[in-house]
Amino acid sequence: MNEYIVDNQYIDSRTLRKLFQSGRRVTLGEKACEKIKASYEFLQNEIKDNKKSVYGINTGFGSLHKMKIRPENMRLLQENLVKSHACGTGPELDTETVRLMLLLKIITLAKGYSGVHCDTVRRLTDFYNEGITPVVYENGSLGASGDLAPLAHLSLPLIGEGEVYYQGKKYATRDLLDRFGWEPIELHAKEGLALLNGTQFMSAVGIMNIWETEKLDLWADLIAATSLEAYDGRIEPFSEIVQQIRPHDGQAETARRIRLILQDSGIIFSEKEHVQDPYSFRCVPQVHGSIKHHLKSVKETFVVEINSVTDNPVIDVEGRQILSGGNFHGEPLAIGMDVLGIAVAEMSNISERRTYRMISGNRGLPPYLTPNPGLNSGLMIPQYMAASLVNRNKQLATPNSVDSIESSNGQEDHVSMGANAALKTRQIIANTQYVLAVELLTALQALHFRNKPSAQRVQNFTEAYRRVVPFMETDEILFRKIDAIVDIYRQTPTDELLALTEE
Repeated sequence: MNEYIVDNQYIDSRTLRKLFQSGRRVTLGEKACEKIKASYEFLQNEIKDNKKSVYGINTGFGSLHKMKIRPENMRLLQENLVKSHACGTGPELDTETVRLMLLLKIITLAKGYSGVHCDTVRRLTDFYNEGITPVVYENGSLGASGDLAPLAHLSLPLIGEGEVYYQGKKYATRDLLDRFGWEPIELHAKEGLALLNGTQFMSAVGIMNIWETEKLDLWADLIAATSLEAYDGRIEPFSEIVQQIRPHDGQAETARRIRLILQDSGIIFSEKEHVQDPYSFRCVPQVHGSIKHHLKSVKETFVVEINSVTDNPVIDVEGRQILSGGNFHGEPLAIGMDVLGIAVAEMSNISERRTYRMISGNRGLPPYLTPNPGLNSGLMIPQYMAASLVNRNKQLATPNSVDSIESSNGQEDHVSMGANAALKTRQIIANTQYVLAVELLTALQALHFRNKPSAQRVQNFTEAYRRVVPFMETDEILFRKIDAIVDIYRQTPTDELLALTEE
């Protein structure tokens, strides 16, 4: 089937990822259309005599909620809302994440609690299906009242304003609407509010972070196993019984992977003089396992979010009521992203320590892993670079969610900062890719000094990397090699890494 029918079904992370990456078109199902229509008609009926004040529909916004709006200005109110809130700054958000924002906004509006018109949701699906991507800026969301500024930029093209990308080029929205023969949407009562209230910016960035961390976790385990060989480490800390007597799931899974990867290693199962390894090797199950545990928890939070209604007020057709609530508040996502950022920062922290051990001139390895130290600096400076990134990660890992700055004249007196939490975690993940790349570069060089065979899975894992990072007899320019390792990682499908850690 070429189309995915959005019909209020539950969608998990794996399904969302497959849908998003498949390029399939989406369309509203009959049940979704019926719920959207019922919600819209109920709202219109409730406000037709304009006697009852309904927040953001016939009143102002935020601290202006006491200002009553005349019926003839209700549509202008919604258009003004979108325009005035489109004040994002900083870098443009990448088009892939903006497309995911579009998809998540379609999914939440399709649940029929927002009072929007079907035509508005269909225009969002048109943008998504045709690859028309609004220009959205990274800075501006407090993560409560939703992601107001980013979602305003996402919504501007609906009314013919703002800019969009199409087939790799940036266009003024009106020029592209003319090309498709589309008229701008005329927003109905509440539609601007429904479009702007919501958590789709932090949800999209967060879900992307989760998907990337799932892949990074596999890579980190494979690199740690490679480093364990390079450092002539011991297998006992990964024994099943050690994990059984402290039965954290993530710890057990990490140890299982390492045992499987190294099961036929000539290096690991050779006679050892040392009876213990440093913690950065010995405690991989505990540290990497903790990352897995928190990743799983954060993922569960975000799956709930993408299946939720997060605008305000909500239209309860069955209960015949319009309710102002706080589902736009991003606190669950903010704390989740802070936790994930801390977890990934620890991934980089322990990785850099393994790198440091391998270049320290111990375990039969020459200082800095060069055959002629002194004349050559070998792999001295990549560890500096990794340490620099680890320092950045430690600073970035400071939680955003513990901060709140009052806004809207005190009406919005507690905010989540969830968007900032998601953005900084994305940077931590990007930094950690390079820290792990340095560890892999170091492990590959160190393995050349071992005279026993590596495990077959280590050989399979490192084959592509060895082609771009052969053994270095003398000093070479290293930044290209680090970049090449990261490029290979980014181009490797997650399932390919997973296959190396499964029976």
